[in-house]
This record gives sequence, structure tokens and C-alpha cells, in this order.
Amino acid sequence: MSFVVSKLLWGLVQPLNLIVTLLAVGIILGLIGFRTMANRALWAGIGLLLAISFLPLADLALVPLENRFPQPAPLPAKIDGIILLGGAGLPDLALARDEMALNDAAERYTEVFALARRYPDAKVIFTGGSARVFEGGAPEAGMAQRLFAQQGFAPDRVIFETQSRNTWENAIFSRRLVAPVNGQTWLLVTSAYHMPRSVGIFRQVVWPGLVPYPVDFRTNGRIDIVGSNFLVRLNEFDLAIREWIGLVAYRLMGRTNALYPGPA
Repeated sequence: MSFVVSKLLWGLVQPLNLIVTLLAVGIILGLIGFRTMANRALWAGIGLLLAISFLPLADLALVPLENRFPQPAPLPAKIDGIILLGGAGLPDLALARDEMALNDAAERYTEVFALARRYPDAKVIFTGGSARVFEGGAPEAGMAQRLFAQQGFAPDRVIFETQSRNTWENAIFSRRLVAPVNGQTWLLVTSAYHMPRSVGIFRQVVWPGLVPYPVDFRTNGRIDIVGSNFLVRLNEFDLAIREWIGLVAYRLMGRTNALYPGPA
């Protein structure tokens, strides 16, 4: 139930959806004669759009998330396992077109391919089912299995967890499959902006020997006043706000060990 509720609530508060809703409400109120309320809704929508587009709000929200966990340097000499969180694939498109389809977080896959070759004795677990609210979506793990095979990895090299729908379930279901123990070292690979919440969750389920390995950076690590075009800023602001809301919500639900998890 919490999964469905979180999806529906995010659809309402997602910045771009909120802007469109405010503009639509303003137009409707204007058509039926509520001019004052219409103007307020329209100006709120326009103001929010201009603020995100021309002010460094995206960087202000995203940079602290991405800078929270640096990549480990140097890398550990021995790795027992690598955890790859799903979210970089487009499984429905891959199924429809019969080819691999990755989104702009593809570094999650490419970095894990390199790490798995660097540590040939390490276990690899991919975790990710379907994040659709309603049943019927193809699980990303199915596409990931084919992608790992294309890269030359033996079928028994990678464990595929297919049922999880969010990061909490990624951690819970993966732990059941591989049963990590004290003394092991596990690399956790996900997008840099997603790493604080992910680490908090994996610590909460007591995953020993966890080493964060952030990838898919969206910023250069500092607040950029000029920045990129407004469409990129809108997308980055969406990503950041979703993570900050997720950090608060997961902490309230007891799913992370801290409000803003940081390096141990």
C-alpha cells in the first residue's frame, strides 16, 4: 500500500506536474469568472517555472546529495560483492523493440561491468523489478539478465532479484538472496543523488561491509549560477526534490538509519 500511495503523492507534488496543474487551474478559474484566484494560480505556476528555470535551485538541491558520498579512493583490494540498484533500464521499451534500452542513468550498468571485470571473484547482484503502480510492467531484471549476457558474463556470475519495486525492497530482498556476513566488503552502486537514501536503507537492514560507489553524476560538484538549459534544470530539480522528500518519508517510516545519511 505504501508503494502505491508514494507513487500517487509524488505525481501530485512533482514540480513539473505542480506547475502544469497550477496553470490549468488558473485557466479554468479564469474561464468560470474567478479572476482573482485565477491570477494567483497562474502567477504561482509561472513564478515556479521561472524560478526553477533561471535560478540555481536545481544545483542547490542536487549538489549536497551528490557530494555526500565520494567514490572510494583507492578501491578496496578485495571485494566480496557488488550490488547494482535498478533504475537505469527501460524494460518495457526493450521488450517492445527487442533490444537493450537504457535511460540517462546508464552509468549504473557500465560502471558495474568494469567493476565486475576488475574483481572476477566478486558476486554481483542486480536488484530491480517493475516500478509500475499497476501490474503488467516488465521487470528490469529480465532486461538486465540479457544485457549482462551480451557483455560476456556467465549466467551463474550474476544473481537477479526480480520482485522489488523500490529501494527499500531492493535492500530487503537482496539481503535474503545473498545473506551478507561480517567481514565481507560490498560495493553499492547507484546514482550519486540517490546514494544518501540508499545507504541509509541498506544500513537499516544491517548490510555489513557496505562501501558506497556513486555513479551517474548530474552536477560538477558546485553551485553553477549559469547552469544548463531550463529543461535540464527542471529534470534535475525533480530528481533532487524526490530524493529529499524520500529521505524525510523513509526516516519517518523507519526505513533509514538517519535523516541525512553520511559517510560512516
